[in-house]
Parts: sequence; structure tokens; C-alpha cells
Amino acid sequence: MGQPLGGFLAIAALIVAIILGAMWGIPQYRVYSMKLSGEAILAEAESSRQVAVKEALAAKDSATFKAEAEVIRAKGVAEANRIIADGLGGPEGYLRYLAINAMQEQAKNNNSTIVYVATEAGIPITEAQRMNKPK
Repeated sequence: MGQPLGGFLAIAALIVAIILGAMWGIPQYRVYSMKLSGEAILAEAESSRQVAVKEALAAKDSATFKAEAEVIRAKGVAEANRIIADGLGGPEGYLRYLAINAMQEQAKNNNSTIVYVATEAGIPITEAQRMNKPK
């Protein structure tokens, strides 16, 4: 009869050890799990911050390059305008050329004819346009 009682005690001791181990281990596992979860959240936040910084730097670089391109384009336009103005006898000749082109475009859009009458000051007479309007 001594054998069955010893086996029972061994099984009971094993069960008690498992229960005590679970009582100690489960809280430890929860702490470990929460620590890992916190580290994962921190890593994700750091990654998101790095992405936001890289996007901001890319936007800054893009704006810088666009501004430089605009300056280069403006310098090209200014140089082209200078060359044209010099070819037409200076800024006044260029402005006169632009005015004539504007009147030609207006005539094309309105299906009308513009007659340019030179005046003493070189200013075109534009009042003749009102004659073409329907009454």
C-alpha cells in the first residue's frame, strides 16, 4: 500500500509545482509581452518619424530645385527679351512690336481687320475698332 500513496503524492506535488509555476510565470510572461509590445510601438513611431523627416526633406529639395529652375528660366526670358529689344531698336521698339502683335491677335480672334495709322507720337489709333461692333 505504500507505493500508490507515494505515486499520488508525487503527482500531487507535480500538479502543485505546475500551478505555482503558472502563478509565477503568467505575470512574468505578461510583463515580457508588454515590454515587447512597447518596443514595437516605439520602433514604429521612430520609423514613422524618419519617414516624415525624409518626406519633408524631399519636399524641401523639390522646392529648392523648382526655385532654381524658375530663376534660370527668368534669366533666359530676360536675355531673350534683351536680344529682341536690341534688335528692334531698344525697349520702345520692342514694346511697339508687342502692341502690334497684340492687335493682330485681337483681330484674328474677332475676325476683323486692323488698319494701322502712324501718328506723330507713334501711338496707334485704336478707336477705329468701335466701328466694327454691331449696333
